[in-house]
Amino acid sequence: MTPNALVVTGRITRAEVPALCAELEALLSGPSAAVVDCDMGGVVHPDLALVEAVARLGLVARRAGGVELRLRNVPPGFGELLDLVGLADVPAHVRWGPE
Repeated sequence: MTPNALVVTGRITRAEVPALCAELEALLSGPSAAVVDCDMGGVVHPDLALVEAVARLGLVARRAGGVELRLRNVPPGFGELLDLVGLADVPAHVRWGPE
């Protein structure tokens, strides 16, 4: 993991997405970083709210000057969910990291 890490746990609701984005913005306001690791290992129910969260976090990363958001410990089925809703390639500056 990089020193810049965002940890996402539990069941993510739409109401929590702005707070996650604010947390990422706070991480990015410190020393410049090219990569932020987003550890999703604690997510218990990947659903459309998590899809929205990842898409919006990707936007925050892109707006911060092209910072790469690297997803780690992605919950089973999340990639398929992104594909199902047609967003497999949409989150800019997001890539899957090693477990």
